Amino acid sequence: MPADQNPQPRVHTRRQVLRGAVVGAGAVLTGGVLGVPAHAAVADYDVVVIGSGAAGMTAALRAAKRGLRTVVIEKAPTFGGSAARSGAGIWIPNNEVILAAGVPDTPAKAAAYLTAVVGGTVPADRQAAFLAHGPAMISFVTRNSPLRFRWMEGYSDYYPELPGGMPNGRSIEPDQLDGRVLGAELARLNPSYIPTPAGLVVFSADYRWLTLAAVNLKGAAVSAECVARYTAAALRGEIPLTMGQALAGGLRAGLLAAGVPVWLNTPLVDLQFDGSGRATGALVSQNGAEVLVRAARGVIVGSGGFEHNLAMRTEFQRQPIGTDWTVGAQENTGDGIRAGRRAGAALDLMDDAWWGPAIPLPGEPYFCLAERTLPGCILVNGDGVRFVNEGAPYSDVVHVMYDRNATGPHIPSWLVVDQNYRNRYLFKDIAPTLPFPDEWYAAGAVHKAWTIGDLATKIGVPSANLRQTVSRFNGFALTGKDLDFHRGDSVYDHYYTDPVVKPNSCLAPLWLPPFYAFKIVPGDLGTKGGMRTDARARVLRADGSVIPGLYAAGNASGAVMGNSYAGAGSTLGPAMTFGYVAADDIANSTGP
Repeated sequence: MPADQNPQPRVHTRRQVLRGAVVGAGAVLTGGVLGVPAHAAVADYDVVVIGSGAAGMTAALRAAKRGLRTVVIEKAPTFGGSAARSGAGIWIPNNEVILAAGVPDTPAKAAAYLTAVVGGTVPADRQAAFLAHGPAMISFVTRNSPLRFRWMEGYSDYYPELPGGMPNGRSIEPDQLDGRVLGAELARLNPSYIPTPAGLVVFSADYRWLTLAAVNLKGAAVSAECVARYTAAALRGEIPLTMGQALAGGLRAGLLAAGVPVWLNTPLVDLQFDGSGRATGALVSQNGAEVLVRAARGVIVGSGGFEHNLAMRTEFQRQPIGTDWTVGAQENTGDGIRAGRRAGAALDLMDDAWWGPAIPLPGEPYFCLAERTLPGCILVNGDGVRFVNEGAPYSDVVHVMYDRNATGPHIPSWLVVDQNYRNRYLFKDIAPTLPFPDEWYAAGAVHKAWTIGDLATKIGVPSANLRQTVSRFNGFALTGKDLDFHRGDSVYDHYYTDPVVKPNSCLAPLWLPPFYAFKIVPGDLGTKGGMRTDARARVLRADGSVIPGLYAAGNASGAVMGNSYAGAGSTLGPAMTFGYVAADDIANSTGP
């Protein structure tokens, strides 16, 4: 049976089912015949992986290459999860890509930096396991899939001033991938969160320059290079993929070559355990029937977070919260986490997420990166005053929003810009000088006025406060020193800025009407809380004991980054690494 197709049902007698006469990769028996209950359908594997995101597919690829019969179970009609939607930055210190590029990284620097960022919120052995196995994971993926990676030069670690921090960055991203390697599976790749504009081949590292293309020579040159890449690919007859599309597509191509089936439209119903409490498989739903997928060696849960589960967000996270501000894959409703919890798994970091300021645009939210960092903008709270360094790491900005919302209105906040800003910079996908869509105004996501006072009235903040805030900030812009929140003091602050603006590329006055205000809410890339795991990715109970046979990686597990965020790709890097670690631990074990 082709590895890229869901298995077709094959009828067996009740006696055959009860004897377990079900063998072969991809063989699934139908239930509901000859009086057999629906869940009597059975399939046998060594390893069952729940979820086809970066964690799950990396785990499955490693397990298969270690000689284990492996299947991937995916709830969605597409593969790739949130990874396919992402920019696909990957934070892995000391990997072969950055070392070959001359990045002066060392294990000691990486350990010092991660410890400084994470602190004591995550056990030291888990941090050490991530740093030890991450480079090997990247080398493995490169050698067992069509994926190749490139250094995101200049994308600083998020806290480069800390011990071991890298001002020029450690993050990598996928190189261009020809989508033809996927064959028919290309049609089942989860679409990108923001599709690449037609006629361009764009890497994540290009966006900082594309934003500046109207006012910066390098920005114009990068734009031309993106067009040239597309033209060259088209002449070769290729289907060029980059970012999350390349990452998910490349991992799936690796699974195709390794003969690993990926069952789409197959949600998890529950995990299965034997009398001793060992995980022995998963009960899933397929084509209206329940299927028991047995795992002789182990189950790896890589099913993502719970960002689209309102009940869980309400139970664990601070208000206001909902499911409308996240850009995570819509199928991420915490299925794997809830199954683990039922089995006795302890949970960590459930109150946190991979936060970032977002604009609640009609249809879906827009996760702000460059827009809040570029010179000529400020972020104000409901009192019309600044409260944070606008260029700080995005997770930190939302943490401040929540922390201060308890004593004053910070949700929503407002990103205020002037027409000079609009004349110079791309905003989302709206070119400089072009008007924003009417739907944005109708939804209350953006407001426009010819004076700061009138803008304040429209967004419901005190006019005197907003005028004074803008006046004070303009003074900082002229001197190049933000005395209130130190915007521009960190190297990281300057990544998404305009290098021709002096004396501080992060700061420019707001002076040219009309003025605009964008509603800012606590968005996220996904939740970061989940099952507690150890350095071997094994799921733990509250007393520290191991649930045998059960592993978790990615956003189904508590993040190794704790409440912080080391650099671009701090979600995907650990997710892939601990998927790899889980598969190795299963392969290295002596069996059930």
